[in-house]
Amino acid sequence: MSEKGSVVPLPKVLLPSDGKGINKVYVNIIIENEIPVLCINEKIKKERLVPFKLLYHNSENFWKQGGDWEYYLTKENFDKLKEKAIEKTGAWKFEIPQIKKEAVIQAAPAADTEEELEELEVEVGYGKDYKTFVEMPIEKKIERLNDGKNKLNDLIIQKAKDVDVIMKALVDTTNDAASINHVILEEAIQLGDEEARKFTQEMVDTTSEMVKSSAQLIMENFYDNALMNDLVKKSNGTIVQHMTRVYLSGVAFLAYYNNLVTTSSAIQRLRLSFVSKYRSFYHELLPHIDIDDVVLERAFLGGMRAVPPDLFFKWSVGFLIHDIGKAAAVEYHEGEGSYNREIVIEHVKLGYQNIVKKTTYPMEASVITGYHHEYYGSPDGYGYFRAYLQQYKKHNPEAKQDYCVTFELEPVLDYQALGYFPAKVLEIIDVYDSVTDPHRVYRKALSSEEALKMMREEFIEKHHKIDIILFDIFASFIKEKESKNKR
Repeated sequence: MSEKGSVVPLPKVLLPSDGKGINKVYVNIIIENEIPVLCINEKIKKERLVPFKLLYHNSENFWKQGGDWEYYLTKENFDKLKEKAIEKTGAWKFEIPQIKKEAVIQAAPAADTEEELEELEVEVGYGKDYKTFVEMPIEKKIERLNDGKNKLNDLIIQKAKDVDVIMKALVDTTNDAASINHVILEEAIQLGDEEARKFTQEMVDTTSEMVKSSAQLIMENFYDNALMNDLVKKSNGTIVQHMTRVYLSGVAFLAYYNNLVTTSSAIQRLRLSFVSKYRSFYHELLPHIDIDDVVLERAFLGGMRAVPPDLFFKWSVGFLIHDIGKAAAVEYHEGEGSYNREIVIEHVKLGYQNIVKKTTYPMEASVITGYHHEYYGSPDGYGYFRAYLQQYKKHNPEAKQDYCVTFELEPVLDYQALGYFPAKVLEIIDVYDSVTDPHRVYRKALSSEEALKMMREEFIEKHHKIDIILFDIFASFIKEKESKNKR
């Protein structure tokens, strides 16, 4: 929690009077001593302490980005900076400009009631409901999942459907499923593998049935994104909010994709434009393949086609559970500790291992959890399968991956393809959700147009991380959804 009292505007601290730019001495001291930044949003009356290193890692000029957030040091942390600077340099290397009295403000007031806290605060991790589920016997957890599934099934058979009611049910049941799966998996980790799989079996079965029901409702209703975001933000855990948005968006995108490839000439248009728009992208990923042989069937093993129902539901489960291995504290991401890439990488590996060893979720869903940060082998990506691939190449130094994306699991596990279709979809949705998330303090939330532009530039043009064809389809999905929501 941030302390109440005088605070010093961060720009005043980091912009020296000599006008030569950022005071790197102070920046380094703040990072080395893990001094947090007090982020205040007067518009929504919210404040949070966030590690400076995390903010700075995402943007070296984060305090200049505008938006509703302003950045400060508490008086205590300001004094700590001064003390450490004198220890390190013997004096202030740069004079801080005189701070006028009106620039020293009081932190935004805390909420007065429990109800206000629930409305205004978004807790790091899994939120307050997490504690409730931890204390629940497993039978009650399964009962909660079953109640959600039955609620969705009742909505499916209703003739007159209320979109608002459906969306609320989808959000509520997804929130519950994400939290309950995490809690039960945390309990199962303490057990031997065989015992753990028995312990989690009902969770797997009930969650899988719930996914089928929710997927059916999503496919029937082109949901209102604004309504979904409004409902999702009522859950009070950052991870749960993210998992809910990603799951609902992922299933909706798969439904959109299936409709596109089965009811339109989209595949034919892709073939006609492949050479001019896409071939160079895929050839750079497969440089050992003659450019004339880089065709749509080389980019997507067997060509692009509709996702069959059995895979549709398995992939949907993967979208739901993709982050259940993430630590509840999430210091590396949204908490008050410094960003640590190794911890981030480790959560993906552990999440994948625990899902595989401790549950009976289908392998397709499990691989999605471990493969959705691979980024086509980019140094910025990470994942469980990189180590496997390195070992494989040690024994097979001449081996090459001859395809970019596969619908089937075997070519990924046999190192024939660079990417797994649902994981490449999830990469796109995961990034898009991150940069448009209105609750992320450490970066300004982008509009959909800004997000799509940034992703094309940074994740396709500058670095080949996400898939270009899937991204183009996703961009059409976002634009069409927004267009329908405006009607």
